[in-house]
Amino acid sequence: MNDTEWEHFMADHDMEWVVKPVSWDEGAFIGNGSIGAMVYGEEHAKKRHVLRFVTGRTDVTAVRSDRPGFPPRVPIGELDLEMTGMIYHPTSMRVDLWNAELRAELTTTQGKVKLRSIVHSLEPVIAIELETSEGEDGAHVVWYAHSEVDEVLRNADGINLNQYIPETKVEQSEREGIQICVQRYSGGDGCVAAWKEVHMASNRRVYFLTIMNGHEEAAIAAAVDAIAQAIGRDYETWISDHRTWWHDYYRQSFVSVPDSRLQSFYWIQMYKLASATRADQCLIDNQGPWLTSTPWPGVWFNMNVQMSYSPVYTANRLELGLSLVRALTANLENLIANVPEPYRHDSSGLGRSSSYDLRSEVDDEVGNLTWLCHNVWRQYRYSMDDDMLKNLLFPLLRRSVNFYLHLVEEGADGLLHLPPTISPEYGSFMRTRVRDCHYDLALLRWGCQTLLDSCQRLEMDDSLMPKWQEILDRSVSFPVDETGLMVGKDTPLDYGHRHFSHLLAIFPLHLIGCDCEEERQLIRTSLDHWIGKEGDLRGFSLTGAASIAAILGRGNEALRYLQALLLLIKPNTMYKEAGPVIETPLAAAEAMQDMLLQSWGGQIRVFPAVPEEWQEAAFEHLRAEGAFLISAVRSHGETQFIRVKSLAGEPCIIQTGWVGVVRYTITGTRSIEQSIRLNAENEKITLDLNAGDEAILYRGSQLPNIRIGPVACSKKVVRYFGGHKPWRL
Repeated sequence: MNDTEWEHFMADHDMEWVVKPVSWDEGAFIGNGSIGAMVYGEEHAKKRHVLRFVTGRTDVTAVRSDRPGFPPRVPIGELDLEMTGMIYHPTSMRVDLWNAELRAELTTTQGKVKLRSIVHSLEPVIAIELETSEGEDGAHVVWYAHSEVDEVLRNADGINLNQYIPETKVEQSEREGIQICVQRYSGGDGCVAAWKEVHMASNRRVYFLTIMNGHEEAAIAAAVDAIAQAIGRDYETWISDHRTWWHDYYRQSFVSVPDSRLQSFYWIQMYKLASATRADQCLIDNQGPWLTSTPWPGVWFNMNVQMSYSPVYTANRLELGLSLVRALTANLENLIANVPEPYRHDSSGLGRSSSYDLRSEVDDEVGNLTWLCHNVWRQYRYSMDDDMLKNLLFPLLRRSVNFYLHLVEEGADGLLHLPPTISPEYGSFMRTRVRDCHYDLALLRWGCQTLLDSCQRLEMDDSLMPKWQEILDRSVSFPVDETGLMVGKDTPLDYGHRHFSHLLAIFPLHLIGCDCEEERQLIRTSLDHWIGKEGDLRGFSLTGAASIAAILGRGNEALRYLQALLLLIKPNTMYKEAGPVIETPLAAAEAMQDMLLQSWGGQIRVFPAVPEEWQEAAFEHLRAEGAFLISAVRSHGETQFIRVKSLAGEPCIIQTGWVGVVRYTITGTRSIEQSIRLNAENEKITLDLNAGDEAILYRGSQLPNIRIGPVACSKKVVRYFGGHKPWRL
């Protein structure tokens, strides 16, 4: 599609508000992977003239002075648009996804204010552009450090007694015409905000704001320089550079399905991902740049980080996954320090939660680092970056598995067992520990197999190879009963369990697949029993269930789980339990990908779990393991063609779902035309592709039209998300 077609397509998925949003749950969010803002108002009588830009920067943390614990994230402050009159009707706001900008037309009791705001994609600067009518000439923007925010606004989303707020000293100054606010926290940390107002015309002006971590001279100078550079540029060129980055980002892959709500939801998650992290920024924590009242102001590793990154791989947005790679690379020594001293010579680990330094001692939740390595493994398998495998993933996974090896015990049955450990989220308040915990057995087996595969790939011998093979040969089987996979030895799933930690061998590790009926039945039984225990299910339970259903090819069921999830998702597609968490909607994007394309176990599966009502669907340049870009179109319930581009020359085995004669052409390093007869839908085709080759597979005597674009929606709903709009159903 060209730019005009992309813009038209994305416009239907913009977030839109037809009245002023009044909470974090329905606010408009903008961000650039480091800093961001959640934009909303307040209904309290004395604040109805205010539109808040509640700002955040992901790396601003504070050393605790109240009790031991990692340095949590802390609220920074907000930039408030204060108008002469109260916000009234008609008022509208819209996040333009294609251009990554917020636009609003605010009607007040005194006049009108037009607003445009971005967080620049390439610079740490927020811009708020205002155009005012007569009566609103006095509208202005004011920065408030968090400690100076009016109590009505500061507590608008509730008071969270679990959240640490440091004592703060605020210092205001000016340098080179740029306003500066330095916040010094009681523990020695702090941050700097700097801003400047620039008049463009008599009724038009732009406010530029930046936030820097730290409070020393270097941070102040960096903040002043960021503002000076932004205001020194031609404004429209500056805006154009911001837009170009986003346009290039969106083009990395394309997805269209005939469910307009889910299609919009998917594209908002792609926007959210790039707003939450970048390759050179912090990893995705529980909230991204949009911090608000929360008991979880940090990074959680027993599910949250892993699920947050889950959609980047198939979406062909691997550069976003590099922020996780970067965090691990920068904190290898802390990962060593997380395990008990006797094991530090050869082991590493990661506890449940930490700040961005990954300093979190391992207790009885053992597998978190190994699971995180699975994300890095996906980063590797989708890129085939052997340098990353050799220099980061292999040595880190080796140390992670070594920690398990110190725990493995030989039982009276002659098999290798694990001592009591925790299955994340099962019996949390009672700290339930179980022997041969599925979570740990699955991660240990996956780790050993992956280390052996890596040695083969890198053509290297390792002294521990016999031990890894012994684990695979002699470790106890996954505990199973008539209800399917158990939490651990003698521990069936007896009550609601929101986490799929006891099903990790199915998803996302894919140790148990669907190649034989016995395994399919085990997956079916385990999924049905788990979801049937409704007592403690949450939003992320539904995303895991959707992906597992997709493994089984149960597209109708996967769709039902996602439709149920939409009932829990906030109007702006954020998600909240006791506090906001970002991973659930992002993992739902992966579940949608799993319905369209799967690649695990050395095979690529095209349209493996499309629900019956998705008679039309299309995607372009979704990425598969082995570094393949896959494109396909489904029409009238049939796959019309499949296009495969090899980026690394890896073996390519693909399931098309077709029966009968399939033709394919290969172009690139050579030109080939061939055909093959498939006798069953699950029969595979092996393509011999060099790096740079592209294959097109199709049925019939002639190559069909291979243009890819949006599919039609029979019940089209546009701009459903943003403000709460149930009538648009």
